[in-house]
Formats: sequence, C-alpha cells, structure tokens
Amino acid sequence: MLLVIDVGNTNIVYGLFDGTRLVHQFRVESSRGRTADEYAVVLDHLLAMHGISRADVTAAIVASVVPSLTEPVVALVRRAFGRETLVVGPGVKTGMAILYENPREVGADRIVNAVAAYERVRGGVVVVDFGTATTFDCVTPRGEYLGGVIAPGIQISADALFSRAAKLPRVEITKPPKVVGRNTVASMQSGIVYGYVGLVDGLVDRLEAELDYPFDVIATGGLARLIAPLSRRIREVDDELTLTGLRIVFERNEKE
Repeated sequence: MLLVIDVGNTNIVYGLFDGTRLVHQFRVESSRGRTADEYAVVLDHLLAMHGISRADVTAAIVASVVPSLTEPVVALVRRAFGRETLVVGPGVKTGMAILYENPREVGADRIVNAVAAYERVRGGVVVVDFGTATTFDCVTPRGEYLGGVIAPGIQISADALFSRAAKLPRVEITKPPKVVGRNTVASMQSGIVYGYVGLVDGLVDRLEAELDYPFDVIATGGLARLIAPLSRRIREVDDELTLTGLRIVFERNEKE
C-alpha cells in the first residue's frame, strides 16, 4: 500500500491507498516537539488498530508546509517501513505548470490540491481549502496553476476574537439558528460562520470577474462541510482531495 502524508500546521493526516482506493486515513496533531520515534509509535498504534502491518506499506509520499516537521516525518517512514519518502517540492513531477512568480513559494498542499481538482474536473477549477489558512487556488482550463488567495483561517480568526475581546466567551464554530443572533453566543457564531460564507462567495465572485474562463469550485479541509451548504458558489466538497493529489503525484513520478 501507498502511505500518503499531509503535514499541516494544525494536523498531520496519513492516508493508505490500495491502488486508487483510499482504504484508511488517520489524523494526529502537528506537534513540533515530537521526534521521529514518537511519530512512529503513534502511527504504529493506528495501523495496528486496523490490522495493518509495517510490511503492507511499500511506498510513501509527503507534502509538508511545516519545514521543521518534514525531516522527522521522512525519518519516521525510513525507520518504521525501511522506505525513502518522495517529498513534494522542486524537482518532483506534478504534471502541472506553475505560473506563480516564484514557484518555490507555493505550498505543497496547494499544488497537490490543484492536481487532484484538475484531474477531477478536467477544466478550470478553484479549490477552496479550509485549513489553518483559508486558501483559494486557481487552475486554468489547460491545467496550469495560476495563483490564488490566502486568507486567515476560520479557527485562528475565531481564536483571535476570543482572546482579544475580554467579555466574549469561546464558542463552538457551528451554524447558528438565524443570522440575527438573540444572544452573545449565537451572535458570535453568526459572525464567524456567515462572515466566512460571505468571504468565500465574495472572493469567488471577484475571481470570476478577473479570470477569463469558467470554473468549478471545490472545497476541502476541516470546516468545508460547515461552510459549503451555506455558500452559493461552492459546488462540491471533497474531504480526500489532498490525499488523492498526493497519490496522483506519486504515480506520475513512479512512471518516470
């Protein structure tokens, strides 16, 4: 099986593919203080819970936006499975032209999302990823990564509100009963949730006005399923988009 690893600022997501089928995925906290051995122990337990042995893992690929965690994760794969890891970055074949002014600045997760989204729609597409940051990645109908938008993520924006406003409580990020809140908690939830719906729809509207091609909008990331039903611009949600993109990039490099 192929082990794909998405190293984000908040979580590390592991996925196991049997061919093109994602059979398992695990999510753990991104802890910069953990060693490769500690990560190996955690992953070992997760695999054992599902009856998977180390010998079942035959290859691995990682996309990381946390440089300090990249090497521990590579070392984890080396120690646990005796495999070298393909790290998404310069020199790795993605099959997608990067039109950014400096392609090295584009996060690996944004590239693999774009690869998976284009493979899915085979046309213009915008990927909205609700991660630590909320990113909008634009792919042309010819399958070129054009660029995009980076906005503060929902959770970090809410955390800033909770920490900087002394009289406001910490609330669950969930859809409120109405837009007009009749108490403080509902009012905050409305501002957080519908405020982000407005951010998403407003930015996609501006992208549409600027881009000279039609596009689909695909959402992914932790809070995508909360925001998508309330948005008039998001057409579908794919929770496995990043992991699928990693698989596709691995297959393209394996053929090389």
